Amino acid sequence: MMADSHSSQLATFAGGCFWCMVTPFEEMPGILGVVSGYTGGHTENPTYEEVCSETTGHAEAVQIMFDPGLFPYRKLLDIYWKSVDPTDAGGQFHDRGSSYRPAIFYHNEDQRKEAEASKAALQESGRFGDKPIAVEIVPASTFYPAEEYHQDYHHKNPLRYKYYRQGSGRDAFIERHWNTAKDKEELRKRLTPMQFEVTQNSATEPPFRNEFHDFKGEGLYVDIVSGEPLFSSRDKFDSGCGWPSFTKPLHGGSIQEHQDFSHGMFRVEVRSREADSHLGHVFDDGPQDRGGLRYCINSASLRFIPKEKLEEEGYGRYLAELE
Repeated sequence: MMADSHSSQLATFAGGCFWCMVTPFEEMPGILGVVSGYTGGHTENPTYEEVCSETTGHAEAVQIMFDPGLFPYRKLLDIYWKSVDPTDAGGQFHDRGSSYRPAIFYHNEDQRKEAEASKAALQESGRFGDKPIAVEIVPASTFYPAEEYHQDYHHKNPLRYKYYRQGSGRDAFIERHWNTAKDKEELRKRLTPMQFEVTQNSATEPPFRNEFHDFKGEGLYVDIVSGEPLFSSRDKFDSGCGWPSFTKPLHGGSIQEHQDFSHGMFRVEVRSREADSHLGHVFDDGPQDRGGLRYCINSASLRFIPKEKLEEEGYGRYLAELE
């Protein structure tokens, strides 16, 4: 694992194939590194082949170094639950056996309490019906990094990774259980009609007739759905396009970009990483002295938090971004 610091902590999760457990966590603000490896067993320095033989007691796992000030442990737990089948103790998807068992390995008592509470809340939610949440919560033990070719596998072998992940059934399971009609209905009740259509159905609000196109307040813009910090007022500029424009996101890992061929055009769509909300598009006609990009964002996808209220709303760690 990379060198530790006073502001960082470790989190360790097992959720089946470790190739698939890296991508949900990487590049998020406050995530300092993700390593694939083996833990929970009795064999020292096991090899991949030994772990797969089911003789070591180890599970494939990922160990995450994170800054709890930027990315609290509870958010890691949220991502974890939405990345696995928590009702399957015998493996994950088409990978079977104890080496693919799901588990949360806690590193301190606070992590144990948070993990237990989140597991209980998931059980009580009824999202998986009457099936018990089978993920074990156990103390962290020695973590052995996997062989180099397993590290960042999705970057080294993107095509094979894509086919493997798709074929495993993991993504279909996640979509079926975490993007349900009930979830949509709850969002519809919480958001205005425009906010819902923009974030969930990729609609576009009218130019010049939206909340933030000419707004000049000092503060933070967060995802209207999840509260995830997205943009700073320091990076906002008047592009004249009729929608709020920014030269860059607060953190690169907060957004994801997708090719958009709708309306007979080619554009690059911008979506939030955590909630997958549609935000807008990014263009290359922004101020050249500030990077040349223009993030054209729908006001309806954003909530503004004034600088003087960041502390009370739990975003005090971002005050430095506005200095």
